[in-house]
Amino acid sequence: MDDVILMQNVWKAYPNGVMALNGIDLSVKQGEFVYIVGPSGAGKSTFIKMIFRELKPTRGKIFINNKNIANLRERQVPYFRRKIGVVFQDFRLLPKLTVYENVAFALEVIEEHPRQIKRRVMEVLDLVGLKHKLRSFPDQLSGGEQQRVSIARSICNRPPVLIADEPTGNLDPETSWQIMDVFRRINEQGTTIVMATHNRDIVNKIRHRVLALEGGMIVRDQQEGDYGYED
Repeated sequence: MDDVILMQNVWKAYPNGVMALNGIDLSVKQGEFVYIVGPSGAGKSTFIKMIFRELKPTRGKIFINNKNIANLRERQVPYFRRKIGVVFQDFRLLPKLTVYENVAFALEVIEEHPRQIKRRVMEVLDLVGLKHKLRSFPDQLSGGEQQRVSIARSICNRPPVLIADEPTGNLDPETSWQIMDVFRRINEQGTTIVMATHNRDIVNKIRHRVLALEGGMIVRDQQEGDYGYED
């Protein structure tokens, strides 16, 4: 099985001298579900931002789908990001667009055929359980519904990799489990998921591979691991 994410001796130093990542080596296979855990300041956000090229490494190589993204020119970055789904804690929906329009927008940007857009938007809204809300605006939705729209938008282009940065951080426990069920269905379709989280209950109950970061280093890499921290 191919590596969809491969990091080789990745370091990240910020201009203020903080060393956020210290020689990370990692491979993630197609179809894996990986949690990124660790205390605040461990390097989780930096790690996540590296994968979708919001940050460049100070040193080292990062391959996503066999492409070294550390070497991408800035004008190539938007094209690369079309192959990466990203879900954030704060949803980032466009407030003046409906649910349908928010999801369709991601396909309109890449000039997909209108008929294909309609079919795919309805597919992903069905997957996240929101077909009945397609004409609603973000401010008419609950937090969990907004996050499901965000997830639908992130996967409408069928990315092989989905990055989720604290996707349940603003949600109540019951809603968080519903979001995890959506991720399960996406993962079962073959999408690789990398999820940074502080949610101990989710990590301990829905077992997947766990990467624990401390001081910018991977200190634990455990199949079907547990959360392992006292917050």
